[in-house]
Amino acid sequence: MSHDPARVFKGYTLFWPMGSHDAWLIDMEGRVVHRWRMPHPAGLHAVLLPNGNLLGACQVVHSSTLGLPQWFSGFGGLLIEVDWEGNIVWEHEAPYQNHDFNRLENGNTIYTTWRPEGKVPPETAARLKGGLPGTEFNGEIWGDSFVEVDPRGEVVWEWLDCEHLDPEIDALGPLVPRTQWPYINSVYPLPDGNVLASLRYSCTVVIIDRATGDIIWRWGRGELGNQHDARWTDDGTILVFDNGTHRDEYSPNYSRIVEVDPATKKIVWEYRSNPPTEFFSAVMGGQDRLPNGNTLICESLTGRLFEVTRSGDKVWEYANPFYHKWYHHGFINLMYRAYRYGPDFPGLDGKDLDPDRYKWINRLYAKGKTMGVSREGGRKDG
Repeated sequence: MSHDPARVFKGYTLFWPMGSHDAWLIDMEGRVVHRWRMPHPAGLHAVLLPNGNLLGACQVVHSSTLGLPQWFSGFGGLLIEVDWEGNIVWEHEAPYQNHDFNRLENGNTIYTTWRPEGKVPPETAARLKGGLPGTEFNGEIWGDSFVEVDPRGEVVWEWLDCEHLDPEIDALGPLVPRTQWPYINSVYPLPDGNVLASLRYSCTVVIIDRATGDIIWRWGRGELGNQHDARWTDDGTILVFDNGTHRDEYSPNYSRIVEVDPATKKIVWEYRSNPPTEFFSAVMGGQDRLPNGNTLICESLTGRLFEVTRSGDKVWEYANPFYHKWYHHGFINLMYRAYRYGPDFPGLDGKDLDPDRYKWINRLYAKGKTMGVSREGGRKDG
């Protein structure tokens, strides 16, 4: 790993590799300062809560165990909260839970899920445009939904996509299977109570009115290629990991991070590498806008994390050294997302973050160096 100490946002980075029982917190030198040993492997990712607990999804189910085809992916099945020592303080079973979740300020938890009872009605499926013909699962299309549960695990709010999406406006891309519509891979609660979501198979990001369930904002068709991780920033913009697959242009595959002004629907900033093909993750991927304006990027398929400035300079880079067996994929170092927490983050208050507690692990894996100025990225201002 390497970094530019003068220009990074100093803090601690959290990641939970795919197939691993261990979630890691590292410092800016790439040294492990804390490890959570989880009861099951990662159901994609975990976040640090302000109370110092870790909230994550454990993978306890798989598409094959649920009798579903491989196109159904990103399963967790068990949402779990553990304290700093790894003791379970809350858990919620949801067999079809997948991809994303968020803890709300009121203590409730919202997550994405499929549900057998939420299949797209035949009359709607017949009108749904796009997708590879004949790829429905047993002749049916499964819909996505959001579920919000309170601390007791009771459902307090639900949203089913096929009741609110338009089968023509929110059509599937031409090269994706018609097993699911629209394959929601991120859910983010907004400051006004509404919900931001990424519709991967429709190459669209939407805002959902919490009160009515209606789609009140759409963007991305013709701009995005099977994107992930749509998030609201403190500046009132939307940040998206644009994977770049099935992009509406003739070019080599590349990924980028785009920042969109929701009022104008214009891209006000983007990051792509130079050459663009040096940054590409066909699936998964995420970003974290940091308080100093930098952006932490997770290039999932390579297990690489890096931080860039607004001008596109790379100022921190880390390659996940922890490889694990993950189903038929062999040994991999994939990670779904990563998050950076500043030293003043409430969840770190009073915690022992001495890397010497993990000196043998750090001897093997922490080999940092200071980097010079690198200008492999780009900036686009609108």
